[in-house]
Amino acid sequence: MKAGIVGASGYTGGDLIRLLLIHPEVELTYITSRRYQGKYVKHLHPNLRGITDLRFDELSPEKASECDIIFMAVPHKASMNIVPDLLAVGLKVVDLSADFRLKDPDIYERYYCPHTHPELFEKAVYGLPELYRDELKKAEIAAAPGCMAASAILGLAPIIAEKFIDRDHIIIDAKIGSSGGGKNFSFASHHPERANVVRPYGAVGHRHLAEINQELSLIVKQPIKVGLSTHAVSMVRGILSTIHVFLTEPIENKDIWKPFRKMYNKEPFIRFVKQPSGNYRLPDPKAVIGSNFCDIGFMLDEDIPRLVILSALDNLIKGAAGSAVQCMNIMLGIEETTGLLIPAPHPM
Repeated sequence: MKAGIVGASGYTGGDLIRLLLIHPEVELTYITSRRYQGKYVKHLHPNLRGITDLRFDELSPEKASECDIIFMAVPHKASMNIVPDLLAVGLKVVDLSADFRLKDPDIYERYYCPHTHPELFEKAVYGLPELYRDELKKAEIAAAPGCMAASAILGLAPIIAEKFIDRDHIIIDAKIGSSGGGKNFSFASHHPERANVVRPYGAVGHRHLAEINQELSLIVKQPIKVGLSTHAVSMVRGILSTIHVFLTEPIENKDIWKPFRKMYNKEPFIRFVKQPSGNYRLPDPKAVIGSNFCDIGFMLDEDIPRLVILSALDNLIKGAAGSAVQCMNIMLGIEETTGLLIPAPHPM
């Protein structure tokens, strides 16, 4: 199978290149960048020195049509104007931007801009295999989730329909590393300003709320609205979502284990982390960096009726490039874990 990447100069594009170069069933033949057209990939992604001599190419539907599948790693608002031309030449598409994640054009406009091709929303499948594996097998467009949305949805999906959950009061506190801001420079990302911080930057109204509310609402078939607060922390990769769920009746640990195991027991990239002792007795981004795993754990609060769920993943892998490759495997009929069973390095 031949794969291509449109917009491969950013951090997510770099990880896509890395994962596809080591994928045994896929040949990466085409990568594009308007800014770096003609330059060697290894000059922009130095970790790939000695691995590839590919150069960035121009964007052309004709050149792209030589591939079996195309990954879109362009900024939000750009993909919607490119994907129709790729579909027209018979390509499957995995879009890592937000352009096809939402089902309601009005909600997309509220968080981003007016959408130029909302008729394609019906063709797009939200790219969380844990929720939409069967739909992805037939999909023309897979819309890879936002990184914080992936962490939150994976943490909440197994229990959101349980009768002991107060669905009107769910709070997600998400902490993310600096790579979540991409390669664009700003004063906020300047090292003296970005290092050694726990900086709230999206205390309310973060755009990933739209995905979280959409997917949780679909699970329970009624409107769900959660609270999300995001913080920049002093690490490069990783997300930890601490999710506060309030309870309507007394429950025990077994009441939580049952729905989590029912949904995730056979999921290859979900790991349960709830140990009685040790440094890593609960999910920690340090244990998933560089991998496609999402670690999930929980604690019941004995003082107030509260369940605390913790969900940790690498924002560039399970939160972006890894999920995208997982979707590709499903869409192309390749064994789902192929090229992705990579453990995190430790220590990191």
